[in-house]
Amino acid sequence: MDIIQIVIIGIVTSILYIILKDINASYAFLLIVITGIMIFLVVIKQIGTIFQLIESLGTRANVDGMYMKTILKIIGIAYIAELGANLTKDAGLSSVAAKIELAGKIFILLLAIPIISAVAETILRFVSSV
Repeated sequence: MDIIQIVIIGIVTSILYIILKDINASYAFLLIVITGIMIFLVVIKQIGTIFQLIESLGTRANVDGMYMKTILKIIGIAYIAELGANLTKDAGLSSVAAKIELAGKIFILLLAIPIISAVAETILRFVSSV
């Protein structure tokens, strides 16, 4: 049922944006930002459910908690960077959007280094034992 709310919010915002963009572009952009925040608030509880599911799967698979937290942080960074980049693209600032995307990728890579190191160490241990 939540998806219906999101679609209705999106349609109403689109209509209002089309009307407002010719009258006052600043208000039209503010409308888009507020709508993005509203949609984020609607889906925030589903995000929490997804995080709990991933953590429980990690616990059942006997995966170190540090790795699961890192993966959740990476997912969060990806979504936040995408949201920020899309908002700046909507404002006509594709150059800034590209910088946000680049920053998101760099932060993801920084968080992934311990996981990459652990995988490399495991491979090296496996190869040296053979």
